[in-house]
Amino acid sequence: MIKFNRFIRNLHLWLGLSCGLIASISGLTGSLYTWQPELSAMLNPELLTIEPAKPFDENNLYKTSYKLVEQHKDSLTKINLPYREQKTISLEYTNGETYYYHPISGSLLGKKSSSIKFFENLLNFHRTLGIPKIGKYITGSSTLLFFLLLLSSGAYMWWKIYSTNLIKGFKIKWTAKKKKLNYDIHKVLGASFFFPLMVIAFTGAYFTYNTYYKTALSIFDDSAQPKSVQNELKIGSPISHKEYLLNPDKDYDLRTVILPKNKQEGYHFRYIQDRFLMEGLRKTKELKIDQKGSITSLTDFQTDSNSNRIAGQFYPVHIGEIGGLWGRILVFISGLIPIILYITGLKMFVLKRKK
Repeated sequence: MIKFNRFIRNLHLWLGLSCGLIASISGLTGSLYTWQPELSAMLNPELLTIEPAKPFDENNLYKTSYKLVEQHKDSLTKINLPYREQKTISLEYTNGETYYYHPISGSLLGKKSSSIKFFENLLNFHRTLGIPKIGKYITGSSTLLFFLLLLSSGAYMWWKIYSTNLIKGFKIKWTAKKKKLNYDIHKVLGASFFFPLMVIAFTGAYFTYNTYYKTALSIFDDSAQPKSVQNELKIGSPISHKEYLLNPDKDYDLRTVILPKNKQEGYHFRYIQDRFLMEGLRKTKELKIDQKGSITSLTDFQTDSNSNRIAGQFYPVHIGEIGGLWGRILVFISGLIPIILYITGLKMFVLKRKK
């Protein structure tokens, strides 16, 4: 048992010095990105908000979107309708530029700003550390190790010491010497945020290893459950992309249309139940049609498999939106904890080596 405990301590130490550093970077960038909608809207009111700030008519929004697609479709790759903090329409062009348009009048509002690009780059750095190709695997693997071994080994050591006196395990002696103070902060924050950090790490790794996650989640699928309503929608005459752009869906809000790059590709429509930030389950629908209007692919939360429904909640859980404002605040604070654990753990390691 003594050898096992020593192994756990060494495992926790060396994983903390390696994976803990990457977790700290991911936590800091993730915490900042939690407030991206509010910060982006505040910094770019002329691009992302409209006056007066009131709900707009969906029919007029769809008509404006269709007109913009028809005017620019030869040079477009994507059109984004109002979604989250963005109350306007944005067009992404083949040359990489993005411009914003009024959702009712269709008038040009301006070009993508540096602050919007900053948050896009921040999200990319959060997911990949800015390293092409292999960056997401470094982050994803470190997150899994953080989830499976680093947090669990810390919890094991905490329990071995404080299982008979739990209150003591949550106390910090602020007047103690540096080594003891660092230890107290480390143990209390680690124990207090154990479950939030486990959830954030587990859901975060999904974005790297989603295929494996979905395979594991398939155990929740019902073999008799319909996988799609694709066959139902294929009955009758094909519906052109114009019909989807002009007629609002009865259950979902259209948020993005990806246009075909060539004559062989079709249109890709992405829907969400509510355009703007909301708590609760994330319900989406994705539809693909070919150039003739025939449906080639369809996923819909209402008829999807249980595994896909569960997988669809990893994003709102990871960023806290499933719990509304308080959920986002918890994720924001939790994201700052790994860097504090890393610093206090590093200080304990250095002080011990000096001694």
